[in-house]
Amino acid sequence: MKNKILLVVYVLFALMFINSGLNKFFQYMPMPTDMPENAQKLFGAFMEIKWLMPLIAIVEIVGGLLFISNKFRPLAAIMIFPIMVGILLTHIINIPSGLIMAIILFAINAWAIYDNRAKYMHMIQ
Repeated sequence: MKNKILLVVYVLFALMFINSGLNKFFQYMPMPTDMPENAQKLFGAFMEIKWLMPLIAIVEIVGGLLFISNKFRPLAAIMIFPIMVGILLTHIINIPSGLIMAIILFAINAWAIYDNRAKYMHMIQ
């Protein structure tokens, strides 16, 4: 039962990242209108760096697709981790209204890393 619940959580997590990555390419979800000014400046600065958003989008899409598979989940969790740290810090510093969701997503990613810790051990020994 625990494995089925975790699978559902992992698939929903993966779908959120796939959706976020696809949105960076196709812009089918509008930007929120009530974002703080400092967050708008931050995202404006990100858009000035032409290669940054496509890179993040590709990592989100590939990481999300790999996260669905049990075999590649350890790799996907490590790929998504730096993006997840950025999301968490953005919500802590600039957009506190989304902090709860960012903490939940960070916890899911951290759990996936912890759950697969045995697969990382050979790299640090």
